[in-house]
Amino acid sequence: MTIARTVRIEGKVQGVFFRGWAIGAARAIGVSGWIRNRLDGSVEAYVVGEGGLVDRFTDRLREGSPASRVDQVDIAEAPVHAYDGFTQHSTV
Repeated sequence: MTIARTVRIEGKVQGVFFRGWAIGAARAIGVSGWIRNRLDGSVEAYVVGEGGLVDRFTDRLREGSPASRVDQVDIAEAPVHAYDGFTQHSTV
């Protein structure tokens, strides 16, 4: 079943290739959506895909990129929207 979630990641997640790393992980796992920096220093993602794949991707976000430090991850259910691929969006 296709599900969607929004994920907010806090910690040392900007300026450490976190978004680029997450895009590679999302594409390898097979989920769609987007990721962006937030002005408060966190990173936000919208992820859509099969339930198990979304769970696998959010687990990877909890680990973080090699240079990052993930302090907190907040996950919320989100409306499912058709999305093709996984991309980087502008900072909000």
